[in-house]
Amino acid sequence: MPTAAEPAPADCTTPLRPATLLALVPGIALLFAIGLLGKLLEHAFTILRTEHHLLLPQIEYVLWAIILGLILSNSFGVAAIFRPGVATYELWLKLGIVLVGARFLLQDVLHIGGLSLGLVAIELILSLSVMTLLGRIFRLPPKLTSLLAIGSSICGVTAIMAAQGAIDPEEEDTSTAIAAILTLGAIALFTFPAIGHMLHMGQQAYGMWAGLAVDNTAESVVTGALYGSEAGRWAVLAKTARSSFIGFVVLGYAVYWASKGQAAVVEHKALFLWQKFPKFILGFLAISFLATAGFFTAGQLTSLSNLSRWAFLPAFAGVGLRTNLRDLVGQGWRPILVGVLGEIFIAILTLGLVYWSYNHGVSR
Repeated sequence: MPTAAEPAPADCTTPLRPATLLALVPGIALLFAIGLLGKLLEHAFTILRTEHHLLLPQIEYVLWAIILGLILSNSFGVAAIFRPGVATYELWLKLGIVLVGARFLLQDVLHIGGLSLGLVAIELILSLSVMTLLGRIFRLPPKLTSLLAIGSSICGVTAIMAAQGAIDPEEEDTSTAIAAILTLGAIALFTFPAIGHMLHMGQQAYGMWAGLAVDNTAESVVTGALYGSEAGRWAVLAKTARSSFIGFVVLGYAVYWASKGQAAVVEHKALFLWQKFPKFILGFLAISFLATAGFFTAGQLTSLSNLSRWAFLPAFAGVGLRTNLRDLVGQGWRPILVGVLGEIFIAILTLGLVYWSYNHGVSR
């Protein structure tokens, strides 16, 4: 751990002041540079492996971008000039998700998305219950337990930040919950694809599993993409269905803590739900509707698909850049252990649900 004389290097999770458009340019350029370098490394390794017959691993650009971001962030830190632009990685992620909607017909969204909603509802009830039970067993602060339950059941850091203003936790609880969720997301990047290959899972089934089981939206999309482009597409759909519950879950916790006199009372619940609802889901559905209605030509659909990949490029780089390993190991072992045990339960549960669903007539 850094001492007072050796401050931890800056990372992109540090709170930022409002930035002008010009101030975003360096960080955005860094995101794209890392993503493009990942593409070049993937291509170079492919040539060395196929044409020069070197025994090199096949590493997708997605993983290269994350590795490069991790190395830069944890070796040198992310300088202040880059942090405003790097913080936009979530915007690129959401733009990519919206554009992926063009690759889905609306009937697929309604069929598989409806299935996802049903599976998410089961996952929500059980994961919230298990995470709360584990938090009590390991005697975590009650609001930290709530944040871990919210983050692990919905969409990771986004859900935690949405709950922060609603249940008024200690700042340390928020940072600890975020660190735990990021740790679990990093673990999923390497374990889920290996498990998927070991079980010989199909692209659609694996993508559904990644979307249902991996917490943070960015890591969920990346975990799917590491298995294959089709798996990444289905992970987006399952994760989008899961994210749609965020307002209801946060509202439930807000009402609970308000009833204990430890949070502000939510007076306009419908407005609260609208404020917390992820608006990018509406964009995803709108693009899917237009594609289904034949609004786009075949060439335009191809262009939208390519644009989604370009949007994901800086998003994947941002996953590595915003992960500071010092933060991940400096929050104590109990929250991480609670998160790991809870995630193992969720992973096994959702894997079983996906296998059951695909053995009962789900189209592939």
